[in-house]
Amino acid sequence: MSATDPMEKAGIEERMNSVFTGDDWVPRHHSGLNEVSQDTQPIPGPSTSSHSVEHLHQSQWLTNNQARASGDSPNPVGGAACSQSTEPTEDPHTMTSLGKPLHRLTEKQKKKLFFIEALRTRYKVDYDKVQPIPYIKDRLHCVDKVYVEGGFEFMPTEHVTRGSGSWERLESYKSVFSDQRIQSVRRIFEGEPGYGKTTFTLQLAYDWCNRVEGSPMRDVEVLIILRMRQLGGIRSIHRAVEVYLLGSDPRLREADIAAIIRESKSAVVILDGYDEYPDQHSRRETDVQRIMKLDLFENTPVILTTRYLPDYLAPITKRVRLTGFDEIARDEYIRKAVVGEDKIALSIIKARLKENPVLEDLCQVPLIFVMFAHIAYENQDFRNFKSVTEFFLYMIRCFHEHLKNKSKKLNTVRYSIDENEHAALDKLAFLAVSQENQQITWSREGMCKQLGQDFYETYLALGIFVEEEVSSYDSSREVEVRFYHKLFCEWYAAHHIVHILSQPGQSVSLEELFCHMKPEDLQYVYRFACGLNRDVGGSILRYLNRTQGSDRFTILCMLEQSGNVDGILDSVRYLCSQTVNIKEGDNRMQRRSTIQLLDIAAGHDIPVSCLHLDQCFSNFDVTSTCIVLKSGHRLTIPETVEVLRVSGRIRETVGVSKGIEVTREELLGLFRTCETLKEIRFEGREFLLPHSVPTEMIPPTLKTRNIMVSHEDRRGMIHQLNWDDGRWQTTTNEPALRIPQEELDQQWVSEELARLSNDGIPVSCLHLEQCFSKFDVTNACIVLTSGLRVTSLKTVKVLRVEGFTGIGTISIRIEVTREELLGLLQTCETLEEIRFEGLEYLLPLSIQAERMPPTLKTRNITVSYERHRENGVVHQLNWDDGQWQHQITADGSVMVWIYQEELDQQWGKKELAVLSTAGVSINMLVLARSFNNITDNAQSIILTSGCTIPVLHTVRHLRISYTDVDLEVFLRILAYTKECTKITMLFFVYGKVPDEVDARMIPHLLKQRGLEVYWFPKTSEMYLLDFDTGNWKKQ
Repeated sequence: MSATDPMEKAGIEERMNSVFTGDDWVPRHHSGLNEVSQDTQPIPGPSTSSHSVEHLHQSQWLTNNQARASGDSPNPVGGAACSQSTEPTEDPHTMTSLGKPLHRLTEKQKKKLFFIEALRTRYKVDYDKVQPIPYIKDRLHCVDKVYVEGGFEFMPTEHVTRGSGSWERLESYKSVFSDQRIQSVRRIFEGEPGYGKTTFTLQLAYDWCNRVEGSPMRDVEVLIILRMRQLGGIRSIHRAVEVYLLGSDPRLREADIAAIIRESKSAVVILDGYDEYPDQHSRRETDVQRIMKLDLFENTPVILTTRYLPDYLAPITKRVRLTGFDEIARDEYIRKAVVGEDKIALSIIKARLKENPVLEDLCQVPLIFVMFAHIAYENQDFRNFKSVTEFFLYMIRCFHEHLKNKSKKLNTVRYSIDENEHAALDKLAFLAVSQENQQITWSREGMCKQLGQDFYETYLALGIFVEEEVSSYDSSREVEVRFYHKLFCEWYAAHHIVHILSQPGQSVSLEELFCHMKPEDLQYVYRFACGLNRDVGGSILRYLNRTQGSDRFTILCMLEQSGNVDGILDSVRYLCSQTVNIKEGDNRMQRRSTIQLLDIAAGHDIPVSCLHLDQCFSNFDVTSTCIVLKSGHRLTIPETVEVLRVSGRIRETVGVSKGIEVTREELLGLFRTCETLKEIRFEGREFLLPHSVPTEMIPPTLKTRNIMVSHEDRRGMIHQLNWDDGRWQTTTNEPALRIPQEELDQQWVSEELARLSNDGIPVSCLHLEQCFSKFDVTNACIVLTSGLRVTSLKTVKVLRVEGFTGIGTISIRIEVTREELLGLLQTCETLEEIRFEGLEYLLPLSIQAERMPPTLKTRNITVSYERHRENGVVHQLNWDDGQWQHQITADGSVMVWIYQEELDQQWGKKELAVLSTAGVSINMLVLARSFNNITDNAQSIILTSGCTIPVLHTVRHLRISYTDVDLEVFLRILAYTKECTKITMLFFVYGKVPDEVDARMIPHLLKQRGLEVYWFPKTSEMYLLDFDTGNWKKQ
């Protein structure tokens, strides 16, 4: 978004000069009112709007905007709000909806109204100039006339996670603000280039400016939208608003903007395009970093759009992603923006897409589909394409032909640039995508210098280049240039790669050439290069074959060479002989590669040994005989699939999800579709299959084929469908049960455990997942964290008590006494093994041999205790002497955590001794609220319990958390660190340290060793001790 240009600024001033006179905020005149439209069309700005109303007089403008600020509807001049004035000396045209004349508004109110109107005018310029086809510059649209919702999903996790995780569908973009599951003041909107992130923000701007009924923006008082590519070098977000949204107007400064946002009844901040933010890797903290870490705008909702996640995120951040256009969205766009109600034209465009299946993936990208739809509608010679390269070449030619025809028709400037001559642009594009931080914008002057003025103007007229006027930090103005879409940059970069690799005798290493060009980010660079030159494509394919995990992507690159699959059938047969996976977290390239592979297999009768749908199955569409994925994409199953494996979420349980119901019709439809299907497995507890299938519904052919159908229910029991009577038979002789944290599930599983116990059915494993509280010795039962009591334990063979196994602070510690442990072992009569896993459990250091019942010694039950998986030590009880034996499980470096409880400190000391004796490298020793002091001779750490830890020569990093340290103790810690010869980093976290240290008192040996000492006073701050000065330097 560019800053306010002179015409826009004049538009604001035309309305605002009546409110500002020099340093005073008073009205200048009260005449010349225009009639006001009462519909929701946008208030006109200085741009080309086809649905505009004339500029409002200042009094009506203030009435409308004050009404917006208060949440009321504006009244026309002379309406009830103005006519009820009780002060006849006041001109009713100067009244606001507050019932005050303009000159009686406070200065803050006047500044706020000016600020809001300036934002509305700024946003209107942008949302009124949406350009669906780059080369048709005279056909601009208001965003509301062309915006069509693509798919939206969110990740339903309590705390932000960077993994692929599981995603759930949202009904609409409005649900982002209304769905309670993603309510947060920090939201990330993820989407690949062209998926409509910026268009989405423009729609929100339109909704806000026009107070659109039903929009979540209707009642927002202040909306701030900033394009992050413009924020390089600007550390203050309020300064960015001043420069880029207000054009550095002298009447509103940073302090005013900060106050308006802070005091607004409701404000929303949108930061668009984090992946284009120039300072994302800056070591100097910016307001953007502070916002995402929740150190700024703590209570203000902030939306960040991006291709990938920032390094710094507040834990409460919610993730939403845009999934592109499905068939419904594509149809809606064609009707809304291309053909209107012309059903014949609609069917022609849809048929052309169906005739070009190679473009199916591209047309999931809204921006590309928009171009496809318009080109397919306007070009009668539109033809079928064998590859994406062919289509892109055709599209570029359409751009050039349109420009030539337009120039000839209007008798304007003739563009003489040959469409095949673009070597300088190829090199510029390659340099942009081949560096670690890809370049996305250029200065107009710089690009003209590299490409030549005529060439630049031609490509600007083509629409391949887009200009954007921006204000710099010092309020000067400059023009930035970017490609209309990243795909165009990839197209020309691919040409340069072909040029390099096709030179006679070239000796360029492809590993070096592609070192920063990951296929998942730049797949079309590879595909275009393969499609442009067969010999170069061969070199790239050999390179990809050396790259782990690129087999399926290689298929797509092969297809670009000619669209002919004959030469790759052997590769397809090899890949289909293994399990073909489609995962919920797959990126677009991975998904498209896999679907293309299945399409080729289906077309050439190649058997697919196993198709695994991993946490991505939504339902089976009986009508169209295809599987619908959670992403909304549809998958036609090849008839040659032999095994279909459908996995759900292992942790999904009753009470937290309604599950995925698979009906009888869907189940039978799946069988009919896959003629060679031998087995289908539903795995995971989110699937709800029918209790039975009536025999009259089962076709005789299915009974004859005798397909194996298995299903794991929510109890962990395995069932198999009996084709004779349509009922499920339990195949699990010894089911495993899991009791999770949720109380509803605990009740359900407890009842199932009681039934199995009464029937004498062995339970192979009872898994208590972060829900064990204690063992009630008196009543011989396990008490869960919810208070529920589990009594039916007689038939349990293995009891697994799992606690917190991650890295972090433990708020609750559970001590399991000797009496509880022995009572638990005696109650479970068939118990063979019991495992305690997790930092919150504290087991006794030993059990006196005389207190062990003889029957327990005879049964020789395996009792193991693993405090933390990162510790690398498992303890096992020896029934002969009641002591624990220690087994080292680590095959590399480990972490050891020691907390404030005396028993935990004793266990920690024991584990450190075991690891040190074995010579295992300890990557990190964490003392969490457990450090007390260092002995006078600096040979031992004294813990809060009085327990001591001697000098350790296998520890690399030492971390002291939640403990204040004075200067004397700090110097002792440095002395102890000097004795521990392997320590290279020392951390003080969430505690006080001396403000400065006399540099002369820091052991010289530590300086030579290169020891780094860090202090983290809170989450968002980090300091490094400067050994030369003894001062802390902020990082």
